[in-house]
Amino acid sequence: MEEERSTRQQYGGYLVLVIVAVMLVLGGQATWAGSWLSELENDSWNELALGSEIIVANSETAVSLSALDALPETESETAVTVLGDTLSTQPLPVIQDSSLVPAPNPHTFQVHPPSHNFQTYTVERGDTPNVIARRFDISAETLLGGNPWLSQESNQLRAGTELVILPIDGVLHTVERGETVESLAELYQIPAADIIAYESNNLEFPYRLQPGTEILVPGAKIGQFYWTAPKTVAGSGGQQWAVRGTGTYVWPVTGRCVTNFYWFGHPGLDVALPIGSPVVASDRGTVTWASWASGPYFDYGNLIVINHGNGYETLYAHLNSINVYPGQIVEQGQSIGTTGNTGRSSGPHIHFEIRYNDFRDNPLSYLGGSVQDCT
Repeated sequence: MEEERSTRQQYGGYLVLVIVAVMLVLGGQATWAGSWLSELENDSWNELALGSEIIVANSETAVSLSALDALPETESETAVTVLGDTLSTQPLPVIQDSSLVPAPNPHTFQVHPPSHNFQTYTVERGDTPNVIARRFDISAETLLGGNPWLSQESNQLRAGTELVILPIDGVLHTVERGETVESLAELYQIPAADIIAYESNNLEFPYRLQPGTEILVPGAKIGQFYWTAPKTVAGSGGQQWAVRGTGTYVWPVTGRCVTNFYWFGHPGLDVALPIGSPVVASDRGTVTWASWASGPYFDYGNLIVINHGNGYETLYAHLNSINVYPGQIVEQGQSIGTTGNTGRSSGPHIHFEIRYNDFRDNPLSYLGGSVQDCT
């Protein structure tokens, strides 16, 4: 019995030396199974289950040792076979080392797109921006802010057109590549904190914007380019106009049926009249434009512009006929043309503007008398 124990200890000593050598060759990359080491230290080889395996492995080598109870005493030389850098008593599958596979980074920032849920409204016959805005308790400017394709002319509101109704006053902005919350705040002159605070924008630190998504900018108003009349005409002497206006203004037409009032998206006054109704100069001045409105501003159709020599201009749009020419001096109340339905217009009317140094002001602030609300 003592001889049997001595033989096993001898084998165990050899195995420990071999395993240590393998570990040194492999750089210490090893996996130990079960409680083999503690059992080895306690000299408990006889307690190992018959046929159990102890594995030392990395991606290139594997070691399999059968419990010594399964080995004949006379065949100790076959207990362990050393083949180069590989130590094994039987073939084993190589255990793959996946420690170099990167784990997902839990700190990666992901942009959450906005989750707006806006109402829509289908335009009905006779609708105007003011009427629709009052219905939803928003400003007429916000109607334009949610539907930037609308022109400054209310006649874009054709029956059947679907409009986006924003829940608060502001502008719905489509994000372009390179834009940031800070650049939007600067563009609309609105605090960046207001944009971030609007809940359905879904903005989280570091507040990155995703191109193609729509951000609601609370309190903003959409900017708009508009047609500017020439400031000089042949024979007018440049900016030294031959005449100056009186500073008072009369209605350019006899009608008072206003179909669209002045607001940010509509910088003038629309008055409904039959085609061919007379149009007169609102004040004395020099005609600087008397033709079809050019370029992208064709909405005006046939247009007359009068410069009054005091910083003011008046515009008369959608005319059917024009009876004056550029450079001509006209007096207040003089006939200059007739009303029509030209340009972007859904019915006979005149679009009338008063501008001071290119600032579009409310004509009703200059015209006297009562009006009829035909909106």
